[in-house]
Amino acid sequence: MTPIASDRAKAGSLLLLRVGTGLLLVVWGTLRVASPAAGPGLANKYYGGLLDAPLVQLGFGAAEIVIGLLVVLGLFRRVAYLVQALILIPGAIALWRYLLDPLGLYLLDKESSQVLFFPSIALAGATLVLLAFRDDDLWSVDHRLSTNG
Repeated sequence: MTPIASDRAKAGSLLLLRVGTGLLLVVWGTLRVASPAAGPGLANKYYGGLLDAPLVQLGFGAAEIVIGLLVVLGLFRRVAYLVQALILIPGAIALWRYLLDPLGLYLLDKESSQVLFFPSIALAGATLVLLAFRDDDLWSVDHRLSTNG
């Protein structure tokens, strides 16, 4: 692969990671804002009641929408990627039992297991990749502004 093709492949991969992780935050945030009663229940069930107040959930949802949109666009990446990491990585860590036993074989029982949480580990990894290769993200708004300005 030529260096130019390699740069494009990397930029395209980072774009896909940005869009995927950013839209996830937009969707989660929208759910919290549109259905504020659901957030505290999830916080109590899966995150030990952390930030379970409805008003906190509403504010957190709005922040997730904003951060998610910034990530998708690749705007203010230095801050947006860091905040995204501070949301996705602790979120994955809080779900450690579900990550280690997604099928309910030894840490959880079949009724409490939740295989849908397993991708949280990939999302945490994706946000670390975005942070590590931020300077290679050639198809971001930030990059366009810095090369045109």
